[in-house]
Amino acid sequence: MSAEAALRPPPGPTELLLLLGGPPELPGRLQAELPGVTVQTVPGAQALLELPAHLQPGAVVIVSGSLAENWAEVLPLLRRHSGLDNAGWLLLDRPDQWPALLAAGADVALPVNTPPHLLATQAQALLRRAGERSAQRFQLRQVEGALEGWEREERVRDQLVHMLVHDLKNPITAILGLLEVVADAPRLPADARELLEVARDETSHLLHLSLNMLDVRKIQAGKMQLKRELLSRDDLAQTVQQALGDVGAGLSDRHLSIDLGPMPPLSADPTMLRRVLANLLSNALKHTTQHGSIWLSSRVMGSELHLSVADNGEGIPAEDIPRLFAAFEQSRLTLHGRFDTGMGLAFCKLAAEEHGGRIWVESERGQGSRFTLALPLGEPAAQGEDDVELLF
Repeated sequence: MSAEAALRPPPGPTELLLLLGGPPELPGRLQAELPGVTVQTVPGAQALLELPAHLQPGAVVIVSGSLAENWAEVLPLLRRHSGLDNAGWLLLDRPDQWPALLAAGADVALPVNTPPHLLATQAQALLRRAGERSAQRFQLRQVEGALEGWEREERVRDQLVHMLVHDLKNPITAILGLLEVVADAPRLPADARELLEVARDETSHLLHLSLNMLDVRKIQAGKMQLKRELLSRDDLAQTVQQALGDVGAGLSDRHLSIDLGPMPPLSADPTMLRRVLANLLSNALKHTTQHGSIWLSSRVMGSELHLSVADNGEGIPAEDIPRLFAAFEQSRLTLHGRFDTGMGLAFCKLAAEEHGGRIWVESERGQGSRFTLALPLGEPAAQGEDDVELLF
């Protein structure tokens, strides 16, 4: 159903009562008891099925003893018919027929000789309930229309993100490769080599931005599955070295300290863990000055392994911390002029939660920050197919 259709008002009148059978004076007496309600007579079940589309009654009163149809069999068919599915059904018949009529879908069963004023009271209740159902269906259509519009926008957003990342990946990778070739040239002047290092760092940063956008969308959509392995301390040290390589040459003018303590095997996806550490190290790099200090450490704390990346940089204002791990958010304090989407920390949070872990930050303005990733220790869960495209 389109969003436009969902915004239309409820179709058809509910203040319409159809009457089948009974004495000739009954329609007039019911009309007198129900001001504001249109009472209309119908000759039989076939006429109900042939009602014009604009006539959608709120209630149908059937004096079944005066008609030939077997209403216990006919009523279930009528209730499912378009235009009658919102109506309430009141049948007048002998008491011995009531159980079968109620089982067939009648809302109310009364004696044939029920006084018109009591009949009108019951009919009014059915009309009121029909109006409530009509309003609820209208609200449901509005919600469905809004949900369909939201899902359509999400699909378009996903397609744009995938198209952006996949279209950028190849040229960025090609540029990085060309920069590596130029960097190996023996006659490259020292000042040009420094500019080349900056170009490599910025190109690598651009690749990280695009990858983080794609991965955040995949995790949020449940399309990124973990490929867990049991990682020893040596495996973790290798993952850390790979993350350092991903960050680039910018770490060369920082004082970097790595301290990985003893640990039991850790069940984790090494590629995703590498990306998390690279993001946390990049974050520490951009918030410290030249010759600043960055510490990476691991400690077993109870049933968790705590991986921490700390720095002595500018710190984070307390008011920025609550939204720091949200996409498109970053601290207002930064020592660099580089554009950042904030997707890096959003990815870290989602990746930690995918592992059944958590991540948090401790920071004081002017005293640096410490990001801690806590991952549960234990055996890996059953694995499924991992359809994530790895770009490192």
